[in-house]
Amino acid sequence: MAGKTKLELTWIGKENRPRLEPRILLEDPSKSYHAAQRVTDHDLFDNRLIFGDNLLALKALEQEFTGKIKCVCIDPPYNTGSAFEHYDDGIEHSLWLSMMRDRLDLIRRLLALNGTVWIFVDDNEAHYLKVICDEIFGRANHVQTIIWQRKASPANDAKWISNDHDFVLLYARDKQSWRPNRLTRTDSQNAYYTNPDNDPRGSWNSVTYTSNKSKNERPNLFYGITNPNTNEEIWPSGTVTWRCGPETHAENVRNNLLYWGKDGKARMPRLKRFLDVAQPVVPRSVWLHEEVGHTQSAMLESKALFGVPFATPKTEAVIARILEIATSPGEIVLDSFAGSGTTGAVAHKMARQWIMVELGEHCDTYILPRLTKVISGTDLGGITQATGWKGGGGFRYYRLAPSLLEKDKFGNWVVSKEYNAAMLAEAMCKLEGFAYAPSNEIYWQHGRSTERDYIYITTQTITRQMLAKLSDEVGEDRSLLICCGAFRAGATEFPNLTLKKIPKAVMSRCEWGKDDYSLQIAALPKAQPADDLDAPPLPKLPPGEQRKQRKSRVAEPSLFGNENGGAK
Repeated sequence: MAGKTKLELTWIGKENRPRLEPRILLEDPSKSYHAAQRVTDHDLFDNRLIFGDNLLALKALEQEFTGKIKCVCIDPPYNTGSAFEHYDDGIEHSLWLSMMRDRLDLIRRLLALNGTVWIFVDDNEAHYLKVICDEIFGRANHVQTIIWQRKASPANDAKWISNDHDFVLLYARDKQSWRPNRLTRTDSQNAYYTNPDNDPRGSWNSVTYTSNKSKNERPNLFYGITNPNTNEEIWPSGTVTWRCGPETHAENVRNNLLYWGKDGKARMPRLKRFLDVAQPVVPRSVWLHEEVGHTQSAMLESKALFGVPFATPKTEAVIARILEIATSPGEIVLDSFAGSGTTGAVAHKMARQWIMVELGEHCDTYILPRLTKVISGTDLGGITQATGWKGGGGFRYYRLAPSLLEKDKFGNWVVSKEYNAAMLAEAMCKLEGFAYAPSNEIYWQHGRSTERDYIYITTQTITRQMLAKLSDEVGEDRSLLICCGAFRAGATEFPNLTLKKIPKAVMSRCEWGKDDYSLQIAALPKAQPADDLDAPPLPKLPPGEQRKQRKSRVAEPSLFGNENGGAK
């Protein structure tokens, strides 16, 4: 029998991946915000709001956060072809697929082994996106496709069928390592618990006293029991049995756990379950708007915050449900399509650490004022009351550093003039795989990869005399990588030293000088209408120009590059 063939989604440009530069993050203290004092002992201050392209930002987070993110919750552009105020949402289908693939590749790396990713999407791309996620995360790690009822009432002007729901695709980094948290019981769920027989132990609900096993499968569970009110002996039907054996049944009788109906003459008893020991609720795959809100209520939330509604908000309640299922207090939540900042606001109120990324101007006009209100305790909407939120904590505002390399007036790649010595050292540490950890005592210790392997970054020209001095200070049991502007001697006679020249050592690693991977698509040539028979034929381009046209239409170039710049 032939082996199974792995099915994959294909599209124009799938093989092309961007070679991303691992940028450093620069804090803007004027936009960072912290509460004036601690509100509780559990306040979180090390949250991050990053302004910049989200693909570059994910790459910037890779070194520090690989394997540490517990939950990723994203609401990417749906690719509906509509012109949204805050998003260019009409991306060509193949480019949208590449956009999502490239970002999900990095997200998978960032997730903890017991982490999950939750992706809002509608019917336009949901099924294509699921196939991409199957490829990236593994089909076995698909946990569920959740239905969120985002509309409270039907669209009466719908041409075909009113579209009342969105999907939330849920994937685990490793499904066998993740288990969902159960949900806190609501008042409406507790309302099913009553006390019709005035049991002094309080309100209770009941469950069936039979199991789905037959008497052939479990003969020990097939026996007669007595209704104490009628003295009638009751037997299960035979296609089912009692849910417990005779000894446990006798204990249930002694503890008054059987209910025989209002008149005491029910054909089958039911087993009491008391409210004070009721279990939290198992999450379900359909989320009704009565439970987690809908788009209209989300717009009212954003209008209360900003004065005008955000175009495509999610309710705080629907994000809170995701975080309740997927995380515990103190764990890290990431949203790389931050929008109006709902994920961060909810995570903050729920005592989760958060990271958000947003490129649009609404990072400053929506997210900053929203989080300021949350931290100051003046945001009274959303889940504030339900969580008892009183304010506290804080966040740091970052922007992506410019590209490390730029072209000089002669067209040569050189280190950007915007980089000072500290920025250069941190950037080179990232490029070479070292943790940036500059020493206050030893000038040549800018970072380390192990306890005995260090890196030193300088724009100086290194001489043999300098190498000899460095080699002596490093010692025989340690090693040092020296990245310098130039050198006049080799390090071959110093086995504990390695020399690399900046920028030559990193030239082939990345795409330099590219700041925007957000896929702002230029207008593409339109095809000639099939029914326009009298129109003159489109001009035929020479082969070289045809290749350029094809390349301009494909999705972005590789997510990760090897040492020589090739795609992995």
